[in-house]
Amino acid sequence: MNVSLFPVFLVGLAGSVHCAGMCGGIVGALSAAPRPAFPVPVRTVAVQRLAPAAAHVGAYNAGRIASYATAGALAGGLAGGAARLAGLPALQLGAYVLANLMLVALGLYLMDAWRGLALLERSGQALWRRISPLLRQLGPGATPGRMFAAGALWGWLPCGMVYSMLVTAMLSGSALGGASVMLAFGLGTLPMLAAIGMAGVRLRTLFQLRQVRLACGLLILGFGLLGLWRAAGGMSVPGAAAHGMWAHWIDVLCVAPGAEA
Repeated sequence: MNVSLFPVFLVGLAGSVHCAGMCGGIVGALSAAPRPAFPVPVRTVAVQRLAPAAAHVGAYNAGRIASYATAGALAGGLAGGAARLAGLPALQLGAYVLANLMLVALGLYLMDAWRGLALLERSGQALWRRISPLLRQLGPGATPGRMFAAGALWGWLPCGMVYSMLVTAMLSGSALGGASVMLAFGLGTLPMLAAIGMAGVRLRTLFQLRQVRLACGLLILGFGLLGLWRAAGGMSVPGAAAHGMWAHWIDVLCVAPGAEA
């Protein structure tokens, strides 16, 4: 099944206010370049610190997004194989409804209106306890290689937002489709985490403002409700079929299924 990647990207972009809280600190800490050991002009210090920081942030996020794509490939491949073995097309509708329910849950989570996804994050702590010791084995100092490895490990951090998008990756029904979904999601989270890595605590604090989280949560909630309306037959409302452009935009904005990916 094709999955529209545009809303997946937007969900990553809006949902990255959650990343600012969970991953912003590690990005800022790991991407900080060391100060020179001898006095140099302030402008020179700024240039010397900017290039390593940019390289570290880029490497970290490349590793993080690669881990998302790997998880998406596993989810899409396994779910696609199970659906083919079961031979039940109705499973796609069930998965579609579940994917949009997860978006509704994510929107409410970001708005602090319902904390159900926190239960998923706590349930994933067992996996993280097995992975987190590997971070300590990366050795001291920040290099692009270590930052990529740190991002690849951090991408498996228990996160309700990631879990919600993995349901959509499962809906794609193939390893390539699942990887594409999680790649689009990861790219959506990139602008905020890259900015936080370069700008630090002040920008992270801004993104954690209640007004910002509320606006982003409402956007994701809207995606989920639109998808549920579509699943309930909203596209078959009398007169809707006559408005091709309306139907097109419904397909574009629904997380899945939708326009060609």
